[in-house]
Amino acid sequence: METPAAQPVSPESAPDSDPRQRRLVPESLTASQQIERSPEFRADLERIRFSPYYSRLTAVTQVISQTGAGLAIHNRLTHSLKVAAVARSIAVSLQADTSSAGQTIESLGGCHPAVVQAAAAAHDLGHPPFGHLGEQTLDRLARQHLGLAEGFEGNAQSFRILTRLDEFDRDGAGLNLTAAVRAAVLKYPWLRQEGQGRDGGAETPRGLAPSPDGAGARKFSVYSLDLPAMQDARGAYPRIAEHQQTVECSVMDIADDIAYSLHDLDDFYRAGLLNQAAISAEFRAWQRGRRKLAALDSAELVLGGRIPGYALELLWRRLQRKDSWIASADAFQEAVDRVFTEVVDGLLQSPFDGSRDAERALATFTARWIDHLQTSVVVHASPPPRSGHVSLNQAAWHEVSVLKFLHERFILDRPDLTVYQRGQARLLERLIRGFAAWLDDPADARRAPRRLLDLVDLALEDYLRLARTAPELLDTRNESALRHRARGRGIIDYVASLTDAQATSLDQLLAGTSERLWDAGQGL
Repeated sequence: METPAAQPVSPESAPDSDPRQRRLVPESLTASQQIERSPEFRADLERIRFSPYYSRLTAVTQVISQTGAGLAIHNRLTHSLKVAAVARSIAVSLQADTSSAGQTIESLGGCHPAVVQAAAAAHDLGHPPFGHLGEQTLDRLARQHLGLAEGFEGNAQSFRILTRLDEFDRDGAGLNLTAAVRAAVLKYPWLRQEGQGRDGGAETPRGLAPSPDGAGARKFSVYSLDLPAMQDARGAYPRIAEHQQTVECSVMDIADDIAYSLHDLDDFYRAGLLNQAAISAEFRAWQRGRRKLAALDSAELVLGGRIPGYALELLWRRLQRKDSWIASADAFQEAVDRVFTEVVDGLLQSPFDGSRDAERALATFTARWIDHLQTSVVVHASPPPRSGHVSLNQAAWHEVSVLKFLHERFILDRPDLTVYQRGQARLLERLIRGFAAWLDDPADARRAPRRLLDLVDLALEDYLRLARTAPELLDTRNESALRHRARGRGIIDYVASLTDAQATSLDQLLAGTSERLWDAGQGL
């Protein structure tokens, strides 16, 4: 992994001849400057790394907080660093490929290692306090309390930060990144409303399936306010289909899956949260009773979800239903057998005790799996709707699915974690309601945090511009209604930018219970 320079790089923009290097506010370079400067993509990587939104990720929960489980637990920053390392390794390999696969990649726009590093560094910038729980809570509050039909989505928030909220050197251009990097963070290149009416089947792109509450796409990478920035970035890739990721984006997406599946496993093993006996019972029951389980009705499996073997069978049926383009019964069985042998009957046999031997065993295990997975990629000239131009091969795809199953089934469903998360959800709700009431108070609104007021003004500017340029994306052009929405979007932009600790401190301040007024209020 490359290390950043002492100060952020600040080059002028590259010439317009390369659409991938186009910035929002282009400038020209002399021929000598073009030769002397490193690629523009490197400059983008440094701009992201020096962003305060990037720095805050060190204090944002990945799955479980460091305060509750120790500093060895990953946060959003350490996760992003490791995603970037995996993504770069894959990109270097693909860039050096001279076979037909390499030619396909080149024809689709290329795969520059610095672009995938920058996209990996930026992919979680929009994640709010308290991990995925915070994302779900802010989405619900944005739609139900603030009147924002598009709600909140971490990927869309990341793109909004890069192209609008954060600033480098020019007003209104965000970090003014190249088109390549802006396009590479668009894992779900569509608006939320594009998910309405979809059936969620094998022909629906991953993430474009409707959310359970029918509010539109389950995942999306851009709010209507930021659609022009997405269109500008995607315009540099005429050969990439409408709902398809760029090559560099698909590499970043794969790296995210690999890091998530292994580094979260690392965390939970260190924290002693993975019950080897319970996991072993699940895997052994499925291996021994596959035929019997296959004959059960899906409703019966759901009702008996705590019975060993049932959850793995449900996983297989979900993969088969949604990803028939790659799902294979034989490959799934082989993946279950491999994870059982190497993880359940291997790594988890000896509880993590903090010894040097335990550290060495865990490091060796993780390195071996990462090396295996990041070298298990294939290139598709015309990928299925639920895949990218670069994807994991069939065996590795099933292995990652089973690795993810471990913490989805044995960590995320834990009642003790749920109790903690419900408390965090209530904290975020108090913040949203508290700031909304504050801004609605004509006698005191002017004393709200300056950053919050700036974000509301910025959102209003965006809504008014949208009303002029693309009114079809709005259901009203009434200025009063747009001001109300701007207030909501500004509040969401503000709360989503907090760290876990800042959110907790602000909650105490708004409740009048904090005894450390000035310390708790830093950053307002």
